[in-house]
Formats: sequence, C-alpha cells, structure tokens
Amino acid sequence: MDNSAEMNSPTLSYKNHRFPPQIIARAIWLYFRFPLSLRLVEEMLLERGIVVSCETIRRWSRKFGAADVKQLRRRKPSRKDIWHLDEVVISIGGRKHWLWRAVDQDGYVLDEIVQARRDTNAAKRLLVRLLKKQALMPKRIVTDKPRSYGAAKTGRDARCRTSIAQGSERSGGEFSRATSKTRTDDAGISICRGLQRFVAVFSAVRNLFVAPQQKRSALATHIHRIRAMAQWKAVTGAAV
Repeated sequence: MDNSAEMNSPTLSYKNHRFPPQIIARAIWLYFRFPLSLRLVEEMLLERGIVVSCETIRRWSRKFGAADVKQLRRRKPSRKDIWHLDEVVISIGGRKHWLWRAVDQDGYVLDEIVQARRDTNAAKRLLVRLLKKQALMPKRIVTDKPRSYGAAKTGRDARCRTSIAQGSERSGGEFSRATSKTRTDDAGISICRGLQRFVAVFSAVRNLFVAPQQKRSALATHIHRIRAMAQWKAVTGAAV
C-alpha cells in the first residue's frame, strides 16, 4: 500500500466541538492504534495538559473514527495475493465469540467478522465477503482449519493450502491485546455489534501504520510511519 499523504479534506465538521481537530484526531489515533482503554487515553492526554473525559473520547471515536478511515487509501487487490485466514477466540459478556480474519502476504488486513460460531457457515461468510470486496481470486488461500474452510468452497478456482496462517495470527494477536480492556458501548447496541464496529476501524488504522513485511528495515519503517502520520493528519483535518 502506498502511504504517501493524500491531502483530502475531512468530511465531518468539527463545528461546536470545544477541542480543535488536532486533539480529537490524536485521541482517536491513540485509541485505535494501540491497546489502550478509553481511560488510558484520557490519562495520556492529561499528561499533555489536555483535560478531557473518557466518555468524550468514546463519543469522538464513535462519531469520527469510521468516517476518518473511509478516506484512507486502500490497498488494491492483486491476483498475486496470498490470503491467510484464521480465527481468534474472544470473550464477549462471558460468552465465546470468534474473530474471523483475512490477511494478505504483507500483513494487510483484508476483512474481519466477529461471529458467535466456529463452523462451516462462519467460514463461508468470511469467504463470500472477501470475494465480494476484493472482486478477484488470490493466488493462494492459506488456512490452518481445513475442515471449516474446505467445506465453505465458493465454486471458484483458488488453491487452498493447509498451513499456519502466521500473518493472520500476528494481526489477530494485536487485536486481542487491543480488546483486553473493557470497551463500553451505547445502551441498546449489542456488544458484538459494537466490537465489529471497533475492529473495522482498528484494522484500517493498523493497515495505514504497519509497514509491509518485506519492507521492515529500520529506515523503511521510519519513512512509512512518517507518511502514514501525514496521511492521517490530512484526512482528519489535524494538519490544518
């Protein structure tokens, strides 16, 4: 993914907000980029002399998070891609759920779904969403759960190889750490739905800032992050 800054104007207005876009964008970045709870983000901002409640940060994340990441430059799919599919168990309200996730060979998150089951239908749902979103088949699909994924064939040609989906496991581990803190949601909205909304933004922000695996020299990573931050500031209006 090319992470050079794209000087788009933010689509959402910050009018009637007491804090400037720079502070709001930083709070959203801290919350979705790192495994921090809302209260820890509040504490980090306080250390900078910014007094804002965790509830306000939650509202900012709900209002601006999804809209901001929609403007981020997306990686174009390729027939040379290798999809790594895996699932990570998470606990929601004391019940087990699974984060089904697809990652390409560069560690770029392609899609993710929080589901209550770990069966063929759950695997098929992920595959159908992937094919619809990517609009083409990859060179190869790598999984570590051949029974579920094998039974969820979509009738299109693609080699499915049983292996350890390391790229997906790495990003899934990051997500697990990010959700280790309690994340509140609005009353009347299911926790599962709220978690799905969170992981969509979390993955998009991660995609922007994490350098492709083949370009992870110290210098390349440094340059990648500088460009990523420039793009983030541009789409959120923090660069103004």
